[in-house]
Amino acid sequence: GTFTCVGVKAPGFGDRRKEMLQDIATLTGGVVISDEVGGDLKEVTLDMLGEAESVKVTKESTTIVNGRGNSEEIKNRINQIKLQLEATTSEFDKEKLQERLAKLAGGVAVVKVGAATETELKESKLRIEDALAATKAAVEEGIVPGGGTAYVNVINEVAKLTSDIQDEQVGINIIVRSLEEPMRQIAHNAGLEGSVIIEKVKNSDAGVGFDALRGEYKDMIKAGIVDP
Repeated sequence: GTFTCVGVKAPGFGDRRKEMLQDIATLTGGVVISDEVGGDLKEVTLDMLGEAESVKVTKESTTIVNGRGNSEEIKNRINQIKLQLEATTSEFDKEKLQERLAKLAGGVAVVKVGAATETELKESKLRIEDALAATKAAVEEGIVPGGGTAYVNVINEVAKLTSDIQDEQVGINIIVRSLEEPMRQIAHNAGLEGSVIIEKVKNSDAGVGFDALRGEYKDMIKAGIVDP
């Protein structure tokens, strides 16, 4: 018999590639077929290939949705990666392990975008792509209070820096001013005076910012107003 298939370049390089292939096998309930583990293509059966709700392959990426692997084996695999994360001292290795962890533990969402016209559809699609990029960054690297709050929170510390060299002091002053600009622009867009809002946030607890939509000062993380 025959079945539909597509060839995809394996992710990563060297030992990291082997580990990522094992991640995929665990996620889908499949088996890594390799000379190193005694596998032979002539002996492959359909039950060794693993299953998923859907697999989308493009020129640049492969997306596996709802792999049908054993949940306990997936949990064990995730725990193994977490232990490796704790043990490694290499920032590069940490980054790659976190990427693997996010792929195994994060899950996949399918977002369907509709619109009345082609122009509206393109606009909506771009907004969704921006949101996805921000979400991925948040998962991989964490979040900070949004609306320019994180920048304003560090201004007082940066302002403590001083230099006897005039050019360096000018540079410090420029950075301090630059840290204010995101919040100043948000306030301006809302028709408000940025300097007043910035001063209020400076004198508030760390993490408290200005919600321009509602005109309120609040804990930005709790309010869900965050930046990746």
